[in-house]
Amino acid sequence: MADAIDRRGFLKLSAALAAGSAAGFSCVEVARAAPPEIPTVDTLSLRVLIDSAHDQFLKPATVQGVFHQPPGNGRGADYRKVLHNQWGLSLFAESKAAGEARTILLDFGYSPEALLNNIEILKVDPTKIDALIVSHGHHDHYGGLTGFLDRYRDTLSPDLKLYAGGEDNFCHRLSPVGATGQFTDFGQLDRRELAARRVATVLCEAPTVVAGHAFTTGQIKRSSIERVLPNTFVERGIKDGLGCDATHYSPAELQGKIIPDEHVHEHATCFNVKGRGLVVISSCGHVGIINSVRQAQAVSGVEKVHAIVGGFHLGPAPKEYLTQVVGEIRALEPDVVIPMHCSGLNFALGAQAQMPDHVIVPTTGSRLTFGA
Repeated sequence: MADAIDRRGFLKLSAALAAGSAAGFSCVEVARAAPPEIPTVDTLSLRVLIDSAHDQFLKPATVQGVFHQPPGNGRGADYRKVLHNQWGLSLFAESKAAGEARTILLDFGYSPEALLNNIEILKVDPTKIDALIVSHGHHDHYGGLTGFLDRYRDTLSPDLKLYAGGEDNFCHRLSPVGATGQFTDFGQLDRRELAARRVATVLCEAPTVVAGHAFTTGQIKRSSIERVLPNTFVERGIKDGLGCDATHYSPAELQGKIIPDEHVHEHATCFNVKGRGLVVISSCGHVGIINSVRQAQAVSGVEKVHAIVGGFHLGPAPKEYLTQVVGEIRALEPDVVIPMHCSGLNFALGAQAQMPDHVIVPTTGSRLTFGA
């Protein structure tokens, strides 16, 4: 989509990355700005590898054509091993189209211990993975990545790629504490660790097709009533080879300044399911879940929304604002809304109140099937 990103900024980023490669960055590509041809899949299955809770008493249910298979007791062959829950998200996406299967791992939870444990217990096959996607640069979404690669890299495709929303993924992030101006470290994704593990990074500021089945939204236009709720701060720049290139940003975002995080790099992962419509996965939704869905519609040309899935970052939302956002979601007429992670119990209850026949609340270990 030609206007999905600021072209001047895109070209500036391309030049910056070219210069950065000479300075030691490696394995970085920039997605093209031309509009992609949006694929259609016949079926999609999402396995929740990591979320914040596990409920062994959930019952199987089909809601508006989406089948939710609950996780059961969550124990492995060794009864002393059980699913790990944590503040974070990781989804194992398996799709089929015209007899061809693709597998994408979207986000990696907070820690490798939880991710590796749950992969073993849920018996998903990581060797099938065709691509990796990171939704944004928060540790609870990339924390398990390098540990996952240390365990499985040699069994994965030699040309494996990580699709990230933009250069901002690699910036240093901090959490505010105590008095104004005081922060604790919240880490940063290190591209050097990815290069050392032979993983190429694709910066998807433009909409990008992934593994022939999924597509990303690119930078998300902010046109709804939504606002970024307070969360992390960000420091742009590179220190000792670690960080993000600050030349891509405006004078108000100069290198070395600590500023509120606007999540300019966050993108959503989407599938167009045949005969059903869009499945839009917003892993954290800092830029707004309505904005994310509208961007997916604009990118794909598909108006019908089958499912809105993932983290919507509405846990900290004031009641009146939450009610308004839920009303806007209802106006999009999705078949189902599937909140996870940072969506908040308040959102789940609010959505069930306004859309009682259209909500699924899964937990760690759940499997969601679309288009079966």
